[in-house]
Amino acid sequence: MAPPVRGPGRPRLGVVGREVSLLPRHWEWLELQPSGISAALRRLVDQARNTEPGKERARPLRAALSRVMTAMAGNRPGYEEASRALFAGDQPRLETLVRKWPKDIRRYVLDRSREASDAASAD
Repeated sequence: MAPPVRGPGRPRLGVVGREVSLLPRHWEWLELQPSGISAALRRLVDQARNTEPGKERARPLRAALSRVMTAMAGNRPGYEEASRALFAGDQPRLETLVRKWPKDIRRYVLDRSREASDAASAD
């Protein structure tokens, strides 16, 4: 039996190696950062995540609601505009656009979109 193939990263520490595509100017900047490229990328990601944590929490809520909207109302009038309003965080516009949708779908969409808006404004 062949030994298991090890890829890049440190799996015991939870580190996973993946490919990143950047322009030369980005690589040049990263190479100048203290502690190396990986540490600089980790700092940038942590900084971005901590800058607006509410928006980070709202993003997956809106993405999940978008999938439900596509399945339940993808052929309803105003669906595309409602989807745009959802991701723009424009609650009044979303409420207007889904007004003629069936009550149960409308209620679900509006309740979940309010949850996402509340999460986004919690910063």
